[in-house]
Amino acid sequence: MIATAAAMAVGGTGPSTASEQVPRHRAAPSAADTSSSGWTWPVEPFRLERPFAAPAHRYGAGHRGIDLRPTGDSSVRAPATGTVAFAGGVAGRGILTIDHGQGLVTTLEPIDTLLTAGAPVAQGDDVGTVALGGHAVPGVLHFGVRLHGEYINPMLLLGGVPRAVLLPCC
Repeated sequence: MIATAAAMAVGGTGPSTASEQVPRHRAAPSAADTSSSGWTWPVEPFRLERPFAAPAHRYGAGHRGIDLRPTGDSSVRAPATGTVAFAGGVAGRGILTIDHGQGLVTTLEPIDTLLTAGAPVAQGDDVGTVALGGHAVPGVLHFGVRLHGEYINPMLLLGGVPRAVLLPCC
């Protein structure tokens, strides 16, 4: 329990099962596919507010991404190189969608951005700032990833769960 709490405080989560990471009707990418992906966190440092929760079926309840609370500035960076597929408002919140090729698409919301569809972005480029709106509580960024149209746990592309760092007491 202490390790899980410590991991959550520095941006990770506790142990998870494969069924929590990807929808049951699509297999997860293999470790070889994702471990060398070189993706980076869209905000750092951060605290994980809400983990990915795969739905039981395509239209089932779940959380199709992860919610990250920046603990530093509210700048949002591109997690990988790609092309902006959509940038604009939807239902009162700013959304940025980046197509990374090979069937991978990320969505970041709510976000304030000056980018427009068709703009190229490189991994780590500043793409905007965390905004208000949407399902996430104020100050939190929702980060979703789709692989060939199916939502997957973004942590699969980020090298898994970050290691817990135990801080000295007193």
